[in-house]
Amino acid sequence: MQLRDALNDYKRHRGEAARFPGERRTTRGLFAGDAGRLVHVDSDGRVRDFGYPLSGLNGIERSRFGLCVADSSEPVETSDADPGEADSDDPHVTWLDDWETVEQSYHADTAMVVTRHRAGDGEVVQYDLTLDDAHLTHFDCDGLTAGDDGTKPTLIAYVGFAPDRQETQLGQLRHDDACEVFHADEHDFFGSATGFADLQGRVPIRFEEVLGPDAVDLPRPLTEGRYEEGRLSGDLVGEVPVESGGATLVTLPTDATETGREAALGRLTALADAHHDTDALVTAAENARSDVLRRASEDDVPDTAVPDLRVVSLLSAETGLRIAGPDFDPFYVYSGGYGYTWFRDDGEISRFLLSADATYDLALADWHARSARMYCRTQCADGSWPHRVWARDGRLAPGWAHGRLEAGDDVDYQADQTGSVVGFLAELLAERGDDLDADLDGEIRETLADALAGLDETLAEDGRPITCQNAWENMTGRFAHTTATFLDAYARLADAPVSGAAREQATESAESVYDAVDDLWVPERGVFALREHDPEAPPDQDHATAGADDESALDDRLDSSTLALVGAHRAYDESDATRSVDSERLDRLVSHVETTIEGLHRETPEIEGLIRFEGDDWRTRTQGREKVWTVSTAWGANAAAELAGLLAEHDDPRAERFAERARHLLSLVSVGGALSTAGGYLPEQFFDDGTPDSATPLGWPHALRLATVARLDADGLLDVDSVEALADD
Repeated sequence: MQLRDALNDYKRHRGEAARFPGERRTTRGLFAGDAGRLVHVDSDGRVRDFGYPLSGLNGIERSRFGLCVADSSEPVETSDADPGEADSDDPHVTWLDDWETVEQSYHADTAMVVTRHRAGDGEVVQYDLTLDDAHLTHFDCDGLTAGDDGTKPTLIAYVGFAPDRQETQLGQLRHDDACEVFHADEHDFFGSATGFADLQGRVPIRFEEVLGPDAVDLPRPLTEGRYEEGRLSGDLVGEVPVESGGATLVTLPTDATETGREAALGRLTALADAHHDTDALVTAAENARSDVLRRASEDDVPDTAVPDLRVVSLLSAETGLRIAGPDFDPFYVYSGGYGYTWFRDDGEISRFLLSADATYDLALADWHARSARMYCRTQCADGSWPHRVWARDGRLAPGWAHGRLEAGDDVDYQADQTGSVVGFLAELLAERGDDLDADLDGEIRETLADALAGLDETLAEDGRPITCQNAWENMTGRFAHTTATFLDAYARLADAPVSGAAREQATESAESVYDAVDDLWVPERGVFALREHDPEAPPDQDHATAGADDESALDDRLDSSTLALVGAHRAYDESDATRSVDSERLDRLVSHVETTIEGLHRETPEIEGLIRFEGDDWRTRTQGREKVWTVSTAWGANAAAELAGLLAEHDDPRAERFAERARHLLSLVSVGGALSTAGGYLPEQFFDDGTPDSATPLGWPHALRLATVARLDADGLLDVDSVEALADD
């Protein structure tokens, strides 16, 4: 997103109660993507690239598509500046975003997006498919009638590029039926299967328009008619002939240092020639469907597997690392950005996928291996992992919690990220070690040895992690969630096929952390505290700290991240090396989960789910109270499922009560549930009026949803019919 676009959106949406002006939202529409190219198809048909964090190429910045049907007796009205130009206010151009979108969905279990536009008796069906680094948009116009004199429609395609993330200092090269837009390294190619009847460049929004009070409709017309305007811009307006009822556009962003011009043009032409009609795109989409989605679509796998695995795949770079979600706020106006890999999120997703794969045999071995390899290669010298990295290559990315890479203390460090990665690597080695090649097996063992030392270094003498930042990245202290990730990591390491000394050390540390969890117990509320707060630690953005005058004080607010304690205790209980969870701890976990889920529950006429934590005011806009989060709701479902299984293993009759709780919360985040978009995506947050907000789709809750279904199923506690019925209600 460029600054002009952000300011234009700001003018359009300022003052709205449930939208943050200046963002590029993905809360409606669907994504097509492959090999690091991530293309958003809005429900009105506009397409835009979000793949820069995955590939380093920016691609399409803005677009708009329309149709022109003119009678031969009445010439098309055009700008005086350029006869033949189709302007945004041309009475003969009807923009598809002004039509009704009657349906948008994926074609079967592929990643091709199908959008149906309708106006009156006319219908246009738009197909968007990404093949490796190329994106194809095909328009099937068979549902349109011709003009009064039989004139066939012409497609008007407005596409704006920002190579190297630049909106000025750009140039164009014309190549027969294609155009190349470039700045330095990135060269973006645009072509059509039926060529162009006309192709014009357009300049960006002018300074006086940027400073003006009103938003500017795009595409802009040519203005002064300066001869250079049409060649020094990333915006193009093309008239594309519709032949045999259809038209196909192809875009191809490239790195000129890796792909030459002739090779790029050859690929563009070949793609256009091979995908000139609907049947060709459908065949290509089905052929490009991954083995993972093929397996996920089979009858013995739950219906949630395809949408969840599709989302995780879309957010993945070729390295195997994943961005948290599409980067909707690139100027960091309302957030710190989402287009990066957090090792907490990514490690949890990897572990959830490993769990689901164990239940359903989802053919994810390559995914697990890629994740493990990148975790080994991105580990810091002290055995920890950094705050966040670029998904495309694992290099350090901008962040605010790189304390262990700096000369200061470790407070600006998120120890749970290291715990999450260790938990996955240890489980992978224990459960899938025979499937790993020898080199990767050795890398993982070395990485875990260093990670164990790193965990021990950040474990205080009392058995809990030192003061650091929390999972939500808005507080410092000694957190229950961080403690849970350490308990899980140590318990899994104790069972992993590592050295005897490492297993012994991990067992000892797991026992120590298990005992220390009781230090967080708050009997007055019947929960484990969010954190123990150190009064001498730097202040954080959350000032609701209990007992700040005490030497140390427990923050007893309810927090959904503390639900991670349940899964960690189950891992501890199932470990052959550690003690079983005792009856008192079981009672405390039962009380904690019940109190937390009930206390964080929010229901309005439009939505139902769990808020993040008590007193959370982030991105609330004008709402005045906490928002519902899909991660928190899915976490509640997962914790209830894990607790149900743990209780069942201890022959505790309370198991079914929590299985029912898990099924109910699962229904809220299921496809068709209160917290799922029309396209089946899980946004990060919702306003009380039902407006989705923030990163959409967010990978973490999708993986949580899949793992919760798998856990309930493996424990014999999944009632698919009841979950689907609750979601439909």
